[in-house]
Amino acid sequence: MPVVIGCLMPHPPIIIPEIGRDNIDRVSSTVRAMDVICAAVAQANPEALVVISPHSAGFADSIAVKATRILTGSFKDFGAPNIRLTANLDEELLTALFVEAERYGVSLTKIGNDHIKLFQSEELDHGVLVPLYFLQRYVDVPMVSLAVSYAGADEHYALGVTIEKAANRVDRRVAVIASGDLSHRLTPGAPAGFNPRGIDFDAKIDGIIDTGDFNELFELDPMLVEDAGECGLRSIYALAGCFNGRQVHTDIHSYEGPFGVGYLVASILPGQPDPEREFMVLDFGEAAGGASATKDDTAPPAPAESDPDSCIDDAADISLRTNEPLSEPVKLAKLGLEHYIRVGHIVEPPANTLQELLDRRAGTFVCIKIDGELRGCIGTIQPTEENIAREIMVNVIQAAHADPRFAPVSEAELPFLQYSVDILDAPEKIDSTSHLDPKLYGVIVRKGSKTGLLLPNIEGVDTVEHQLAIAKQKAGIPIHDETDLYRFKVTRYE
Repeated sequence: MPVVIGCLMPHPPIIIPEIGRDNIDRVSSTVRAMDVICAAVAQANPEALVVISPHSAGFADSIAVKATRILTGSFKDFGAPNIRLTANLDEELLTALFVEAERYGVSLTKIGNDHIKLFQSEELDHGVLVPLYFLQRYVDVPMVSLAVSYAGADEHYALGVTIEKAANRVDRRVAVIASGDLSHRLTPGAPAGFNPRGIDFDAKIDGIIDTGDFNELFELDPMLVEDAGECGLRSIYALAGCFNGRQVHTDIHSYEGPFGVGYLVASILPGQPDPEREFMVLDFGEAAGGASATKDDTAPPAPAESDPDSCIDDAADISLRTNEPLSEPVKLAKLGLEHYIRVGHIVEPPANTLQELLDRRAGTFVCIKIDGELRGCIGTIQPTEENIAREIMVNVIQAAHADPRFAPVSEAELPFLQYSVDILDAPEKIDSTSHLDPKLYGVIVRKGSKTGLLLPNIEGVDTVEHQLAIAKQKAGIPIHDETDLYRFKVTRYE
């Protein structure tokens, strides 16, 4: 029985209502699409799931496979410890995977249970848990949980072929879930920093899946992949391999990037056999002289090293910054956050605060970084507090504790934080893009209840068209839609 459906699913915990809370509306397209695609999975009537996650504990040179009979994990790291999901391991399918992996030269290694122990190898990671949260509303079947390695397109495509052959071996209807997000660099302030080519990468992957031209996966520009800072590409390689030698019917259910990370939800259904769609030669076992290329309980492969462009993350290497003179707005941000974390309530601006910051009202954005890497950034377009000083001191707390892209800032991090404060002039409505200049003016786009803002003078944003595209993307507004336009100037303090 071939793989009956393949799915690309993103894995931001924020799409879980109990975690996303007030931010859930910003990912509403993804949430709706997850329900649609899970209903499609149920309609395909699978007897087992295979989930491939780039966040699972793994190795640089081998695909890690969880061998624990009861697979379980929770969202405790995301503030929801009561959400715990459990599934049974499909042991027969797991055994078949190892048989087929030997034939096709795919390296597999069992972890957990009585096998190799890795950090958190007993727990399902959020790359598995987020799709499973939605799937278990529709299907209740055993599963196999796979990691990815640092190998490239050929090896992971062969993993997909191995999965399909294993499903046939046990005559099992299998749904394959490729868990992964696209570019992490879509907008200024994105988790991996901004790169204008992130949008190009996401458009390319969207097009490949939409057309089913999986051969183009092998022709992706390596520099485009590197610039994108993605984490789902290896999962996508494997997903494509599950349909090697078959026509496919694909469906893009949604795409959005509200937090600077691309979330694509798509499904693939198998069609008729088609020799012209065998996109690679798969006689790896013969090429290896028939020797076993799988790994089980022998010496473990080398653990994966840190990869700055993948979602297999190591702890950040934090170093103390130098003591540079601070501007008055930055002093207020620093004081406001440190007092709040240590005492538990907002402190009022000190008596010696510059009078200008006490007399004026304005919107402000406060960004927090560690060693140049963003740690949180939130702000207000229009003033909400009685003066600029208090606006800064309230917004720094929001940046530290309410930015949905990051865990809350801890007291231990305070000595290492760097701050910047942007004070916005009042927005001015304009009737033409000719009044915009991305180096001089920030822009606000507004359509109905949707609003997107982009600050001025962002590195890599050199044209009005690019500035508007990013602002619309942040708001979830289609790029060609007409919007109300506003411009504003900003004074930055560091």
